[in-house]
Amino acid sequence: MPFNPDSPLAKLMATLPRAGAVEWIGVRPARDVPMTSIERVQAKAGAGLTGDRYKGGSGKRGLTLIQAEHLPVIAQLAGLDAVAAATLRRNVVVSGIPLIALKERRFRIGDVVLEGTEPCDPCSRMEDALGPGGYNAMRGMGGLCARIIEGGTFAVGDAVVPL
Repeated sequence: MPFNPDSPLAKLMATLPRAGAVEWIGVRPARDVPMTSIERVQAKAGAGLTGDRYKGGSGKRGLTLIQAEHLPVIAQLAGLDAVAAATLRRNVVVSGIPLIALKERRFRIGDVVLEGTEPCDPCSRMEDALGPGGYNAMRGMGGLCARIIEGGTFAVGDAVVPL
């Protein structure tokens, strides 16, 4: 059955209580190196983030986002006191907005227009990063992949606003 944008469910899915905010930004300049925390980043449509090794070749993943509210839950499920954002290998940590609500939807951060494409499932590296069971500790909370529709810059503290 095709999705009806005028249905009551569609209206519920389009309603968000507030904008979110960028809490952290990180890039990885090469494979198998730690994330580098930065305050501001340039995003290029179809190419990814400046300084990040991943260049969005699939068209679905110009950058990855994870929800700040999930970090303590992931830590608890992994049996850890805390988990640093860089450990989870996502580019952007956001708070205050449910990322799943941005799937298949456009949103703005700073000058950049993004489109949520698919959940960012954890990879096997989470076993090394979080310890045994790390992969499963992140399942369902791995965040969101997004394509960069319009390039520009964004910074820590910028709003995450659905369009």
